[in-house]
Amino acid sequence: MRAWTRRTCTQLAIPLVLAAGASHAQDNKTTRTPSAPGAAVYFIDIKDGAVLPRKAMIRFGLRNMGVAPAGSDRINSGHHHLLIDVAAPAPDRPIPNDFNHLHFGAGQTEAEVDLPPGEHTLQLLLADKDHVPHNPPIASEVVKVRVVESPTQSPTVANTSPQTRRSSPPGARVYFVQPRNGSVIARKTTIRFGLVGMGVAPAGFDKANTGHHHLLIDTPMRSPDERIPNDFNHLHFGLGQTEAQVTLPLGTHTLQLVLADADHVPHNPVVMSDPIKVLVTRTGRRSRAKHARAR
Repeated sequence: MRAWTRRTCTQLAIPLVLAAGASHAQDNKTTRTPSAPGAAVYFIDIKDGAVLPRKAMIRFGLRNMGVAPAGSDRINSGHHHLLIDVAAPAPDRPIPNDFNHLHFGAGQTEAEVDLPPGEHTLQLLLADKDHVPHNPPIASEVVKVRVVESPTQSPTVANTSPQTRRSSPPGARVYFVQPRNGSVIARKTTIRFGLVGMGVAPAGFDKANTGHHHLLIDTPMRSPDERIPNDFNHLHFGLGQTEAQVTLPLGTHTLQLVLADADHVPHNPVVMSDPIKVLVTRTGRRSRAKHARAR
């Protein structure tokens, strides 16, 4: 699937986060949190068969449970995930972090998304502090929507508002432990983040000289005075992860790391890695024909 461009509602801090911990969490069954009797999640404004503009505000409804940020262990609560063009994942594992599963780990109840024109399916799924669906799962009905171009739609003004930036210490830097520039990797690959001169803290925790990681895919960084968007090209790791398993489409991609503060705003000066290029293949290896030509 291609990496589509998305924007989100900017009044909200919107971390798109992978299941807490290392990538092996995706492979092991996890203890599930009970859901409250009668709990339900639903789309407030969208019905099956709806026609949407490319930039559409999607509002999430929830009954008989509360919303809490990822990492917050509160009884009868969880945070929203939006599934796009994909079936519901395994209920006993953390919800993946990829182009089809958007995480709203700051506890958002709405977001503006930018979908490509065409037919799409959408579904909401609530999950606990570790991104694991509750028992029983709290999922909305799947709705089919048609997205059309809307050239007269006004842009999101709030997303352009300058934000107060926190200072970064001298010598702070972020870098890729793996992969390296020029690496050939598989579609599902573990990316490890290195950080020097600062500490890692989850989104929402305002500590001096700390931040959390963001992975930029095939896009340059926008203005350092703005919150980093939450979309297919900007992955947020708001639980303080230092590595994550990410799924990328086949082909050549540019990756870059940016550290940001409690509100997802880059520090001053910006703490960001050099961009690297990677080649994604089905096997995680360069084909013999291409390798022979390269030699």
